[in-house]
Amino acid sequence: MDIKHLHYFVTVCDQLSYSKAAQKLHISQPSLSNAIKNLEQEVGSPLLERNTRKMELTDAGKILYQKALLLLSQMNMLKKEMEEVKLTGSGDLIIGIIESVKHWIPKVIRGYQGRFPSINIKLIEVLSGKAVKESLRKYHTHLLITNQFINEEDIESIPLYDERLMLVLHKDHALAEKESVRLKDLASEPFIISTEGFQTREDILTAFSFEQVDPQIKFEIERFETALTLVRENLGVTIIPENYLSGSTDASLVRKTIDSPALERTVYLAYLKNRYLAPAVQAFLEEVRGKFPSKA
Repeated sequence: MDIKHLHYFVTVCDQLSYSKAAQKLHISQPSLSNAIKNLEQEVGSPLLERNTRKMELTDAGKILYQKALLLLSQMNMLKKEMEEVKLTGSGDLIIGIIESVKHWIPKVIRGYQGRFPSINIKLIEVLSGKAVKESLRKYHTHLLITNQFINEEDIESIPLYDERLMLVLHKDHALAEKESVRLKDLASEPFIISTEGFQTREDILTAFSFEQVDPQIKFEIERFETALTLVRENLGVTIIPENYLSGSTDASLVRKTIDSPALERTVYLAYLKNRYLAPAVQAFLEEVRGKFPSKA
């Protein structure tokens, strides 16, 4: 069974149109039709039902479509791995990161580039839990630094370090002068929190739940910088990782530690177990693990 024809078939299924599929594949429509006919002859069964209104997959077509998707994905991964076999001194290293690693990741990169000066490094923010797994499994990233613990057979998660989640409020806020703040003190405050799908949101809501407090969620955000922008205008309070605040000298913001075991998280280094990691990728992995030897 020809891989090219399977690719043609999947494209037709995705587009549900021979003309659109042909345009996407940059081939003529008759050539595409012939390729699908040859595939149907090889399978011994019609794969697509054609009528005047729409195109639908037959039972055989549905099975072949699912199997072809998997096969084409594996072929794409194999191609990428073969391209990376000789990646020792040049090429791209793609790393998925969370926002709070900004205080230490540049230092690791500086040391790494001394050994691999020709490697191009791409840093991509991968924040939600679903995106973390997809990024690795679809080969969008080589490695990920995440606050998600991924309990999956095909993904290795190495703990790097723990960090606290801290309360941030405006200097003029009524709670700014208090020596200690409890989660119960925040019950009536307009609260700024990450949108659904983010582990930080789950951690914070778990902490409130332990204290039997329902936060008054006023703003939902995707980036911590957006949360801080809102706090600077005294529009609400937020809880974010302490390392994201590292080096900040903003006089309008006050940060406080809240005594709660749930307001602490672990940061992990994650990668796909069965993926071939070229020497240059392995070297960066070891650089990161070497920075946090007590955990990793």
